[in-house]
Amino acid sequence: MHTELSKARRRSNYCFHASTMWIPITIIAVVGAAALIVSFKNSDIETPDYKVVKTLGDVEIREYPKMLVAQTSLSSSSFENSGSNGFRTIAGYIFGGNQGNQKIAMTAPVVMNMGDSATMYFVMPKQYQKEQLPTPNSANVRIVEEAPKTLAVIKYGGFSSDKDIKRYCKELEETLTQNNIQWKGGFMYMGYNAPWDVVNRRNEVAVEIITAR
Repeated sequence: MHTELSKARRRSNYCFHASTMWIPITIIAVVGAAALIVSFKNSDIETPDYKVVKTLGDVEIREYPKMLVAQTSLSSSSFENSGSNGFRTIAGYIFGGNQGNQKIAMTAPVVMNMGDSATMYFVMPKQYQKEQLPTPNSANVRIVEEAPKTLAVIKYGGFSSDKDIKRYCKELEETLTQNNIQWKGGFMYMGYNAPWDVVNRRNEVAVEIITAR
């Protein structure tokens, strides 16, 4: 447990840069702004199913089913240095940058995994099986099946900043430690809103747990 905690604390430093994933409206212009705007303005935007199995104060323990994601690797764990490129790469895929020139609906959240190998991914709409998704034009985009997992998640509102993310990573760590819950892998930042959304903003910090007692 002590080893896991030490690793997680080092990884949590990567969380500090997560707010910048929503900064670059210019990215949206590059990959096809109109489609993204329509998608994010749709109040019925699809989000993954999950079941809340336990609450620990502000922390939810959620069970997620397997899901398909379009994923790209990042050059670093810093959003400031590589988050924008990651977003642009995957957005290019869903806006037609694939062998079928097929448009795929935007979903939420956009997820940044800040483990030892940083990645970003979009969850694919539930209607698709893996074989139904078009092959990406970019070698930097992979279609991956994420296994079912249990996440500890803390939610907060407003426009997220580095300071906010650091605070909630620490709060999540403390809650898990106090409840003898082990975790593995890197912390994740999950953003649900377009940059121009002013109210009802939703941000989450999460980590996969090993056991919950």
